Amino acid sequence: MSREGAGAALVAEVIKDRLCFAILYSRPKSASNVHYFSIDNELEYENFYADFGPLNLAMVYRYCCKINKKLKSITMLRKKIVHFTGSDQRKQANAAFLVGCYMVIYLGRTPEEAYRILIFGETSYIPFRDAAYGSCNFYITLLDCFHAVKKAMQYGFLNFNSFNLDEYEHYEKAENGDLNWIIPDRFIAFCGPHSRARLESGYHQHSPETYIQYFKNHNVTTIIRLNKRMYDAKRFTDAGFDHHDLFFADGSTPTDAIVKEFLDICENAEGAIAVHCKAGLGRTGTLIACYIMKHYRMTAAETIAWVRICRPGSVIGPQQQFLVMKQTNLWLEGDYFRQKLKGQENGQHRAAFSKLLSGVDDISINGVENQDQQEPEPYSDDDEINGVTQGDRLRALKSRRQSKTNAIPLTCPLAVLTSALCSVVIWWIVCDYILPILLFCLDGFRTQ
Repeated sequence: MSREGAGAALVAEVIKDRLCFAILYSRPKSASNVHYFSIDNELEYENFYADFGPLNLAMVYRYCCKINKKLKSITMLRKKIVHFTGSDQRKQANAAFLVGCYMVIYLGRTPEEAYRILIFGETSYIPFRDAAYGSCNFYITLLDCFHAVKKAMQYGFLNFNSFNLDEYEHYEKAENGDLNWIIPDRFIAFCGPHSRARLESGYHQHSPETYIQYFKNHNVTTIIRLNKRMYDAKRFTDAGFDHHDLFFADGSTPTDAIVKEFLDICENAEGAIAVHCKAGLGRTGTLIACYIMKHYRMTAAETIAWVRICRPGSVIGPQQQFLVMKQTNLWLEGDYFRQKLKGQENGQHRAAFSKLLSGVDDISINGVENQDQQEPEPYSDDDEINGVTQGDRLRALKSRRQSKTNAIPLTCPLAVLTSALCSVVIWWIVCDYILPILLFCLDGFRTQ
């Protein structure tokens, strides 16, 4: 690390003499041997409430491509490349997140090494928070995110060689289905379908038929619904999908019985699994996180970080503490599961062994037998229709912000109109004043 320029902040060296990261409180002046750039206003987190990161997988991909392109550019071969960010603490954290991800993905740095490089001078970064409305009492850090990315690479969740940016961004939009892959070829999180497709209260509602062809093209065999019934499951089952209902209230945490049944369904599913609640964020992200923690031994914080990188806004409020509480138990269940499978010569007894795990599921984190609460009566649409739930609000916010992003700014047509008027005025001046003068001069030359 070094101090560059008058009044500049400390600069972290990412690649010796080639790539640096800096926090600067005034815009740097260009130099012949240094190229400065910033992504603060290019790659921005779209928040629901007070949440602010981490940036999504598409943005990580764009950033990595940008860095690689600059490093390979002939015009920058002799220049030091400096990614700088400004005084906004949220943008500082997201910029550092991108730099750290690049170091982990492309430079082979460990999460700890990447983090140490970014902690220069007295620099500190505010942690990321959830999309709950109101105060927050659980945070994930940059280091959690770097560990999540490293493990995602290790387990094959993250492979930019096969990453389809256009498809990711297309299907993430609310108007196109609002879905994201959390584990490629294994888990999709998506917003809950409705009986018919329409735009209501600011957000897009899609029918089951909207998803059927995409699911078939991507080997989805199983759909799990976590919210109350807003469509007839037969519309999926008649198309050849398995469909399961595991209702629990919006914004709440699942009972141990629901977690057990969810894991059992997923462990026995032949293909990919598509999971949804109302918005496909809270309940959906929580149960998918349980699977990841059990089968990949990721910590609760790492898992939350990864799910949010894939699908921003996932896992909300008390669901975060729930995953922390379940971590040790899920790890034990996963160890037990893998030991049983390892002892088999082939996988044909997989289903039988998942049933043997019921003994482990009956043990709580405190070592006492679980006593599940009585579940509310499912499939009553009245509550969903008469009350606005957390999922309703989150979906409405997502649709509104994306409609703003897609809207054509008023300045664009004004700019076109202004340009056209200028062209007309210039043409009028040329025709009425300049052209006659030129013709007069030409006549003068001819008569001489």
